[in-house]
Amino acid sequence: MEIPRRRFLRLAAGAVAMPSMARVAIAQTYAQTYPSRPVRIVVGFAAGGSSDIGARLIGQWLQERLGQPFVIENRPGAATNIATESVVHAPPDGYTLLMIGPSSTINATLYDKLTFVFVRDIAPIASTIRQPQIMLANPSLPARTVPELIAYAKANPGKITIASAGTGSSGHLAGELFKMMAGVDMLHVPYRGAGPALTDLLGGQVLTAVTGIAGSIEQVRAGKLRALAVTTTTRASALPDVPTMSEFLPGFEASDVLGIGAPRNTPAEIVDKLNTEINAALADPKIQARFADLGGTPLALTPAEYGKLLADETEKWGKVIRSANIKPE
Repeated sequence: MEIPRRRFLRLAAGAVAMPSMARVAIAQTYAQTYPSRPVRIVVGFAAGGSSDIGARLIGQWLQERLGQPFVIENRPGAATNIATESVVHAPPDGYTLLMIGPSSTINATLYDKLTFVFVRDIAPIASTIRQPQIMLANPSLPARTVPELIAYAKANPGKITIASAGTGSSGHLAGELFKMMAGVDMLHVPYRGAGPALTDLLGGQVLTAVTGIAGSIEQVRAGKLRALAVTTTTRASALPDVPTMSEFLPGFEASDVLGIGAPRNTPAEIVDKLNTEINAALADPKIQARFADLGGTPLALTPAEYGKLLADETEKWGKVIRSANIKPE
């Protein structure tokens, strides 16, 4: 018996569609039961820093909401590249996540022999917090404002030191962006961490520095360090009297955005489920208060919006690295 042409085509189309429909159904079921076992959040820094604290806050929230442990795994080294590589090569099943920080977008250009392409190999899930950096000065510096610093640096090219937590750190890149936009020549002094840089800034061994607010706010409030500007486009609630750098250099923006990612090809249903739960955490007053202690504010984005932000930051810092000819230590 011959099958009419139209019916044959409908049957053929149905047969083709069945496997994809089955995959969708499986993915949806998998997302509904996720997580069914502990989840790891890999952090590329030692315990105690803002990335680690942020990961633990979000991990605790997810554990309470989703009923499975979210275990923080600290894997410091190679400017977070070790942690990132471990997640890139993990199964894309939602059980290995990455705490993303500014190093991820900087390293893409800074290191030319990475075994991964960050924006390709890590699926963005959700941003969590935006932290401003702050330009600080030792009180002995005869410049009390950003315009005065620019004028003083132009009058003394190469003589004003600007410290950072290390070559390729977000503070270093923010300082280089400042030098480029202000048209000044300042001597970068890299340290192995923000703590040593602040110690020498307090002692007058260096005259300026760009670093995170959380680690320096008490010295600013005590008058031991002078805050010249924050690097976000809006003033920081923790230091509302400190101007933004963009008030003097329009378009200037340099902030540390933290977030969560996963290996590429992680099911979209799991990504969306985690995004929903993380954004719920960012709306919680207790989480907001803890983020304020870190000197930042919650940043709730969709996976697509977060992915665009990461791509834009990668391009932005790539231009600065190439222009300043920055090489890793």
